[in-house]
Amino acid sequence: MHALQAPGGRALRAIAAAFPGTVGTDIRGRRILDRPALRTRVLADPAALTALERIMHPMVRREERAFLARARRTGARIAVLDIPLLLETGGDRRVDRVVVVSAPRTVQIGRVRRRRHMDTAQILAVLARQMPDAEKRRRADLVVRTGLSRNHTLRVLQRFIRGLRA
Repeated sequence: MHALQAPGGRALRAIAAAFPGTVGTDIRGRRILDRPALRTRVLADPAALTALERIMHPMVRREERAFLARARRTGARIAVLDIPLLLETGGDRRVDRVVVVSAPRTVQIGRVRRRRHMDTAQILAVLARQMPDAEKRRRADLVVRTGLSRNHTLRVLQRFIRGLRA
């Protein structure tokens, strides 16, 4: 999804049309997304969020299909899709295994604040749209608890991948 919204990304024309003032141009003339402006628009208005999803979801699905086709062509035995709202959108019906990355709520909030530069109200609005972490963990084939250490996370994932390859 980020590539679609990156400078010059394919989604930017449609986003600019649907949400005037959220897309500008950089010094090279490429379209660039003003993420904070778009976030403010869609978090305050459920209809706007639905409109954004109608733009993004078909594009993301096309990218997913292309990625899986490339993986098949190269003979990959395993392909990993990183889909943040997999369970919320019913995407779990399209995959063989579901891995849920779980962290305590305070850790989640801290990570989002550092990466996305969002305020607490925006973070809580985003989290409110997501399935509760306990339900995600219940529906997962593997739960990776990331509130521990990076080393722990890597070991759990390596063990899981070895099991898939066996």
